[in-house]
Amino acid sequence: MPEFTLYTGYANVSTWSMRGWLAMKKTGAPFADVFIRYRLKDDKARLVAVSPTGRVPLLVHERPGGTVKVWDSIAIGEYLAELFPEKKLWPENPAARAMARSISAEMHSGFAHMRHSLSMDLTGRHTVDLEEPAVAADIARVKAIWRECREKYGANGGPFLFGGFTIADAMYAPVAFRFRTYGVPLDSVSKSYADTIFADPDVKEWEKKAETQPLDPPTP
Repeated sequence: MPEFTLYTGYANVSTWSMRGWLAMKKTGAPFADVFIRYRLKDDKARLVAVSPTGRVPLLVHERPGGTVKVWDSIAIGEYLAELFPEKKLWPENPAARAMARSISAEMHSGFAHMRHSLSMDLTGRHTVDLEEPAVAADIARVKAIWRECREKYGANGGPFLFGGFTIADAMYAPVAFRFRTYGVPLDSVSKSYADTIFADPDVKEWEKKAETQPLDPPTP
């Protein structure tokens, strides 16, 4: 039995699966990558049998002393950051780390209008009213976050928000794809960051999953 098993859903639409999966990949540790087609009755039953919430992502860690289950992408990221401190999944600088945690939590709990209007379809291309005030405000806030992080913390340490890849990048990677799907105009800093996300080898692997996995129709 592998030490780590990560249950994830449809790569094309499951943003939370993508976030947990990227955090796991960045540890470099081997893991069983279990695709759950949760729109199908049998796969949903498999997920319910192992997951406290019946949702993806779910990380199962077989460690000395027993099995640990971690659900929710931020919790998975935090758990992995503790297990693999050398991977620096949070920035080392306290001020940068505080900001990384804050913007990750903001993504977790906010941006409801953007989520609704720019629903995840990683491989698709769509048009939507980007000038609708609530949607435009959410988009502007994301771009402001990206600019501030890059200019304050990332400019001299690497191409990600805080230089090297962190949990904050895992949280915002799906947003880069939403912006691509819906043709959101980006300033030079935001475009450079989005291009960095698209070029990352692990992100490319996830994108390939989205292109090749079956995508079952939503349950009525």
